[in-house]
Amino acid sequence: MTFYNDIYPFYPLQRTSFIFSTHLLTIILVFLVITVSFLLILPGIRGKSRVFWMCRIIISLFIGVVIVALNFTSDWAEARIVTNATYKSFSNAEVNAEVGLHVGLYGINITLKGNPVMQLNETIDYNEMFEWKDTIDKYYEEALEKGLPNPILYIAEKFTLHSPCGLIYQYRFSGRYASATLWTAFCCWLVANILFSMPVILYAGYMMVATAAFIFFSMASFSTIMNLPSCTFTIGTGSLETSYSHSFWLALATGVLCAVIGVMVVLLDCLIPEKIREAFSVDMDSSEDDEVNFGKGYINSSFLEEMTLSVRL
Repeated sequence: MTFYNDIYPFYPLQRTSFIFSTHLLTIILVFLVITVSFLLILPGIRGKSRVFWMCRIIISLFIGVVIVALNFTSDWAEARIVTNATYKSFSNAEVNAEVGLHVGLYGINITLKGNPVMQLNETIDYNEMFEWKDTIDKYYEEALEKGLPNPILYIAEKFTLHSPCGLIYQYRFSGRYASATLWTAFCCWLVANILFSMPVILYAGYMMVATAAFIFFSMASFSTIMNLPSCTFTIGTGSLETSYSHSFWLALATGVLCAVIGVMVVLLDCLIPEKIREAFSVDMDSSEDDEVNFGKGYINSSFLEEMTLSVRL
């Protein structure tokens, strides 16, 4: 140890703490710009429609940004524990720290924060990302070369291909299917917003229900990781057990919101179609009565009479 000037081998650099995901920051900024752009046109809308349009824009963009952001969050499931654990290899020195495992759709985050942060003459504050594009073995090898603390290496090893737990297979495929269904939900959300601006409000409601359905499918896909045989993460005197976290419950709330909006639009279109079209600023003048009513699925009788008369002439 004297050869390394009292620094543990393979630990020349201290990793900085994770602050904020650049992907999430980009998504939030893009949707904020879109929101501000739409809100700028509100002063041109008169009467009570202004309040309705404001609520419609905010709710719709909230659903969109949540669906996209959920693909890049790393807290669908998580586990935390405060324990005493060996800090580094080649040493029996222990630290008291909070160890966290955060599971996303594309990988895991492993955190280690000292309690207090300064221990053993070091700042113990780590947040390491391990993505599973195919496997995380490459990231695990890099972690070994960097000499990350033992608790981080121990948890990361559980997700490698050679681990007897076999967690990587179920976690990777569950995340991929959940992400695919979320992107499908985003496409349904786009179609629903297009249909809301057309005289087909009924089908817009159907697409909102479809958006909710695909969000629920993504949650069901991710939930399959909870059916795995238990693999114990024992660190020091405690163990980690994952449970659903913020992103999972946010997906549930967004899915319920989409379902409620879709069902309400369908019901109101069936009960009071004139009012619902007026609320969405869909023209209901006499010229449109001669067209095919896509929302109801029938052709106006006056239009048929005019066609019959023209044929006779």
